[in-house]
Amino acid sequence: MSTTLRKTLTPFALWALGVGYVISGMYFGWNLGLEKGGTLGMAAATLVVMLMYITFTFSYTELACAIPKAGGVFDYAGKVLGKDLAFISGIAQTVEFVFAPPAIAFAIGAYFNAFFPEASIIQVAIIAYLLFTALNILGVKAAATFEMVITVLAVAELLLFVGVSLPHFQAENLLRNALPNGWGGAFAAIPFAIWFFLGIEGIANVAEETKNPQRDIQKGFGWAIFTLAMLCVLVFVSAVGVGGWETIVFRNGKEGETADSPLPLALSMITGNNHLLYHLLITVGLFGLVASFHGLILAAGRSTYEMGKAHNFPGVFGTVSRKFRTPAAALIGNMLVGVLALLSGKTAEIITLSVFGALTLYVIAMIALIKLRQKDPDLYRPFRVPLYPLFPVIVLIVGIISLTSMFVYNWEIGLGYLLIILISYVLFKIFKR
Repeated sequence: MSTTLRKTLTPFALWALGVGYVISGMYFGWNLGLEKGGTLGMAAATLVVMLMYITFTFSYTELACAIPKAGGVFDYAGKVLGKDLAFISGIAQTVEFVFAPPAIAFAIGAYFNAFFPEASIIQVAIIAYLLFTALNILGVKAAATFEMVITVLAVAELLLFVGVSLPHFQAENLLRNALPNGWGGAFAAIPFAIWFFLGIEGIANVAEETKNPQRDIQKGFGWAIFTLAMLCVLVFVSAVGVGGWETIVFRNGKEGETADSPLPLALSMITGNNHLLYHLLITVGLFGLVASFHGLILAAGRSTYEMGKAHNFPGVFGTVSRKFRTPAAALIGNMLVGVLALLSGKTAEIITLSVFGALTLYVIAMIALIKLRQKDPDLYRPFRVPLYPLFPVIVLIVGIISLTSMFVYNWEIGLGYLLIILISYVLFKIFKR
């Protein structure tokens, strides 16, 4: 086994990875927040979450450029917060990256099932896991090249949807039943607003495979968050503006079964279900799901690899394939966990669990940033977060409020998440001795 990862990634590759990690959130999942908060509640949650992600991205970029390690927050926390908090942050990051892909895999299976009703959703999802885990094992250059192509197609398809739907936009559709559950609905919508941006921090996890990490990571992060913020606003306004929020949440446009396909539902009101543009949207929409699924598998592999290298996970996960120079064991281990989660069939719960991990990561990372500025002010920082300490403080405030509201509205999943952290920590304390 080799001990180093191959350095091949450029700023454009980092942009493609950053957008690719996240872009499936534009295609499905976010619309379920409308059921909680309505247009106004979901919009308020999304704007606050967008502020958190913009300030987080600038703050996290400073850490990623100063400490370009595949472990991301695990390595940052380990430098200034001690082994215990580093371990907890590593588990939180692993929960985020390992449990987001199963939800996306299920959506990939559902897309195939829409075209081929005889195809099993679960079987297609498992085949997708096998294919994209294998692609990531073969090499980061091949994986990143695939991600660049698929991400560009997914972005182009979203812009096509916006171009078709905006001429049919009506402002009254945004105002109708805009706050059905009061302002409490806005807090309940937070996990789905986070789904718009979840995963962009995965750029930091490929730092060791970037040609010039201390220069290129800031470009990748900056371009990615700008692209995602613009797409988020355009998709939200154009999709809801066609017929109101109920029409992209419920399959029949009223109360009843919820749908995971808001964009096709919006487009069907414009073109019908048999128009060429409608079928093009569904076909190319699959690219957005694949981009996020594949990208998050890549990021999860690096997170698990770094935990294995530090012997916080079994040491085999910290090895690199001699032939491919990729963390093959970590990728395979993550796939097995993901398939088990997939078999549970609880997509919404898996998304929420992943968001718990993400928010924990954000809070610990900002504490690490502030402590690192105090403890090691002379550390070489190619990029410094602007308006320090305002940006990390904003992330801390929004992140803590979001975590609290998620525990209030999803307390059973929150307890399950805390149980994962507790059991992992107890095992860590036993075996690290």
